[in-house]
Formats: sequence, structure tokens, C-alpha cells
Amino acid sequence: MKRFWNWRSQAWRGRAFQLLALACLITLVWWLASNTAQNLKARGIQSGFDFLTQPAGFDIGESLMTFSSTDTYWQAFLAGLLNTLRVALLGIVLASLVGLAVGVGRLGGNVLAKGLCTSYVELFRNVPLLLQLLLWYLLFTEVLPAADSAWRLGPVFLSKGGLSYPWPDFQSGAAAWNFPRQGEFAIEGGASLTPEFMALLLGLSLYTAAFAAEVIRAGLQAVPPGQAEAAAVLGLSRAQTLRLVQLPLALRVIIPPMTNQYLNLTKNSSLAVAIGYPDVVSIANTSINQTGRALECITLIMAVYLLLSLSTSALMGLYNRRAALIER
Repeated sequence: MKRFWNWRSQAWRGRAFQLLALACLITLVWWLASNTAQNLKARGIQSGFDFLTQPAGFDIGESLMTFSSTDTYWQAFLAGLLNTLRVALLGIVLASLVGLAVGVGRLGGNVLAKGLCTSYVELFRNVPLLLQLLLWYLLFTEVLPAADSAWRLGPVFLSKGGLSYPWPDFQSGAAAWNFPRQGEFAIEGGASLTPEFMALLLGLSLYTAAFAAEVIRAGLQAVPPGQAEAAAVLGLSRAQTLRLVQLPLALRVIIPPMTNQYLNLTKNSSLAVAIGYPDVVSIANTSINQTGRALECITLIMAVYLLLSLSTSALMGLYNRRAALIER
């Protein structure tokens, strides 16, 4: 009969050391949590996550879900999480599109376009992100006109109050468009994007796009020139060559570093607190001020960003394996 353990086996020793390291880590975490709880109790400081079921007592200015001050803290954290996901997902899409355009532009033959794209990359990636967010926020809140003199492009209004645009209304049972209109003090009707959301979205997207452009440029340069030459012999245009030949081949080089940029964008969204956008960090700060549960709220923030990062990595890993299979 084959023995369950064999110390001479390298694979068995590896598993044994891994289990030992895991046991030590669990013990350390348990000791830290227990010691912290005892110290907090000795000093008369409340601890625990029971506050999540209590009424929050504050409103959230911008939320994808209906929220009022009578709702609980866990609902407030959920609203903050949805706001974080909203700006992160839209930012990833916008940063990818802008990064693709700029990355391709840097490889083009047009001297003016190449110079503009290079200037964009050097400017946006060398100016601190926090400063860019503040500049965008000041632009939307100070430079734009007031609501009574808003800029208008068809049914779209842009003012210090944000961007207002038509939105379908399904309350009557049939799809009808709700168009914004200029009121006495504000733009009424339709849907709107707040200055805080637009400043955060543009700041994160344009900053990340500068790094994404370099990733895409490097990926395209990694494709052997013979591939483009073969496509030209077959009669493909330059745009067709880029879309059908170069980009698919460059994906295996682009996806891993691009995943890092997506992770950075998601984590950088925590700077939203600087311009007043109610993301999960902003909700946690308000909760800390009201409940004093700093350790618990920080733990929730860490758990949220860890979950978002792991989910993004897993999805991009699946896409990377799919792209590698297509290439083979």
C-alpha cells in the first residue's frame, strides 16, 4: 500500500510547507483580531459590524439606487459600491478607446497626429492624478455657465449643474423620451451627470489612457512587420490590417499589462473623496465620523477593493487565455 506521506517526496514536502504556512497565517490573523478586540473593549471602545444594520442618518447626493437617511449603513455601503463600479466600468471602456486611438496615432505616418498623441501621453501621465481631478472639477464648477445660461447642443445641456440629456421614461408603461428643459434655477427633466462624476470619470480615464496608449503601442510594435506586409499583398487596407491582423496578434502582449492599468484605475477611484463624489471610501469616511468604527469601515474598504481587483484579474485572465487559444 502506498503511504499517505513521504518526506522524501518533493511534492509532498511542498504541500506540507504550504499547509504549515497557511496555518501560521490563520493563527496570526486570529491573534491580531482577538488582541485588537480585547484592547478596544478594555478602553471602552465599541467594536463589531453590528452598526451596519442601524439607520445611517445621512443622505447620499448621487446614487444608482434609492437611498434615504432612514436606510441602514450596509445599504449606504452598497450605494457607494455601485457608484464605484459605475465610474470604474465606464472609465475602463473610455480609457481603452482613448488609449487605442492615441497608441495607434503614435505609430501613424502623420507627423502632426503623432506629435499630438506623444504630447498627450507625456502630459497626462506626468501630471499627478489628484491634480488632474481637481482641475477637471474646477472646470465644471467654476468655468461652465450657470443653469440659466447653460450651453445647449440640441436636447443636451451643459452647465455648472452637470450634463443633462434625454432619457427614456417607462413609468407610463410605454417608452417615452423625457427631454431636459431649462428651468428658472436649474435644468429640469431628462437624466443628468453631476460635475463630480464627470470630473472623476474624465480624470481617471484620460490619465489611465496615457498609460494604456503606451501598452498598445508596444504591443503593436511586437507584431512582426511581415504580418502587415502579407496583409498588404492580400489587398487589405491599413485599417483592415490593423483590425484583422495586427491587433489580434498583439493581444497576448497587450492584455497582461493592460490588466494592471484597469486595476490601477479601479483603485485610483478612491481619490473621488477629494472632489465630493460619494464612492465607497466617501461613505466609509462619513460612517467613521458618525459611529467611530474606524477599523471596521477600513476593513470593508479593503474587502471591496480586494474583491474588485480579484474579479478584474480573473476576467482578464479568462480573456487572455481565450485570446491565446485564438492565436494558436
